[in-house]
Amino acid sequence: MTVLLRPDLGALPLYQQLPSTARVQLSNNETAFPPLPRVAAALTEGLAHINRYPPVSPHAVATHLAGHLRVPAGSVAVGAGSATLLLQLMQAVVHGPSSIVYAWRSFEAYPILVRVAGAEPRPVPLTGDLVHDLDAMLAAVTPTTRMIIVCNPNNPTGTALHRDAFAKFLAAVPEHVVVVLDEAYHEFVTDPDVPDGLELVREAAGRGNLVSLRTFSKAYGLAGLRIGYCAGPIDLIQAVTKVGVPFSVSTLAETAALISLDSAEELAERCRLVRTERDRVGAALHALGHAFVPSQGNFLWLPLADRAAEFAAHSMSDGVMVRPFAGEGVRVTIGSPADNDAFLAVARTFV
Repeated sequence: MTVLLRPDLGALPLYQQLPSTARVQLSNNETAFPPLPRVAAALTEGLAHINRYPPVSPHAVATHLAGHLRVPAGSVAVGAGSATLLLQLMQAVVHGPSSIVYAWRSFEAYPILVRVAGAEPRPVPLTGDLVHDLDAMLAAVTPTTRMIIVCNPNNPTGTALHRDAFAKFLAAVPEHVVVVLDEAYHEFVTDPDVPDGLELVREAAGRGNLVSLRTFSKAYGLAGLRIGYCAGPIDLIQAVTKVGVPFSVSTLAETAALISLDSAEELAERCRLVRTERDRVGAALHALGHAFVPSQGNFLWLPLADRAAEFAAHSMSDGVMVRPFAGEGVRVTIGSPADNDAFLAVARTFV
């Protein structure tokens, strides 16, 4: 007997993660810092209890987050990473013929998650400046559109929309269409004109159609534990919680997240160091004559076009792994000063 698979899975792209055998790993936008000492100690202690299930739903963390973020109770959902939460958001709104609009190039998981949720992807090209084309995204909205995803700062380009442009866009989106502001890299933003989705959610007071999506994987350094959160309209957040897989957020992840929230000064200093290194690497690339896009994330985008794969291979030959996007460019994570120096040595010899 032949297993009957979903016919639309044939169109589903595979998320390609490169092997991580390089001596310098600058391809995944991870932090170079180890876990905070308090987090590491709590995780070690928590290992003695991993024979026990975590809560069915991470309600306690969500409640703590709502208070910490100063948003209404019931307006926060917690899940096993922001990508998982994004899928839950899609599952909560996709019904019947559905489409989801997002910019492209952007986070590679978007088209995969849209297909998994059973919706039609509606990618909209970035502008010539590699920023979301908000007018074109509005024009892509149809009666079947259930969601618009805005990645800000955008991965992999590092570009960011400004507050006034986003506010105008949000006001023009039909009220029944959910707008997800993916802010995975918000902690690295220095431009004061970049909107803070959580501030907008606070202003909406549990209503509206905007969701701020955040993660503990980047600035908080918990990528291996898989935990993220979203804040938005209470009725939507309740639906997101309903479609979540039971026991999906581990006790260790919950513990690490709660401690991280209580370590704001340490984490702010780590983010400051990343931003300082981002500026240093950018200045060095400029001095070497390499084009790059000024970034609001913990990475830089080199618009190498047809030479992207060549640059990545050259980099890997010296043990430095970066993330190539064939025919478009290369994304380079900002790592430790030593790792960044290794990357700059590679860039210096690429002609």
